Amino acid sequence: MTSEPAPYTTRTVVDEQDLAACFLVRKAVFVGEQEVPEEIEYDELDAVALHVVAVAADGSALGTGRLLHGPAAAGRTGGDPAVGSLGRLAVTREARGLGVGGALVRAIEDAARELGLDAVDLHAQTHALGFYERLGYVPYGPEFPDAGIPHRAMRRALRD
Repeated sequence: MTSEPAPYTTRTVVDEQDLAACFLVRKAVFVGEQEVPEEIEYDELDAVALHVVAVAADGSALGTGRLLHGPAAAGRTGGDPAVGSLGRLAVTREARGLGVGGALVRAIEDAARELGLDAVDLHAQTHALGFYERLGYVPYGPEFPDAGIPHRAMRRALRD
């Protein structure tokens, strides 16, 4: 007999409380686990990004991610206004393996479609390439460091 994973939902961040929950998840994962300096984890783009959060039935945040679009995404997407940039995807240690990361990526893609975007780019940590490839992302370009961690650019078309 298998136990069912704890139920959760994903949603676009709607208020400061949601945003604070996103930042706590990012601090635990990126600053705490991966030792990314806190001063580079949060940036001016947080103010203009669309954030998503995965929330457990008890209200606790399990994961987060953000979508940059328009001018905010230009530096990450080659300047194409029809391409958004997915980033800061993080899932708490306790929630890994429950499908939260994939659900967050799909929620960000849905938001990108609603904004009229044709594709989503991201900069994946190289250990996560397989995760994103299973979700339909294709790597391009050379490996590069970001916060001292190897990354590759990836893209997924949202329209056929």
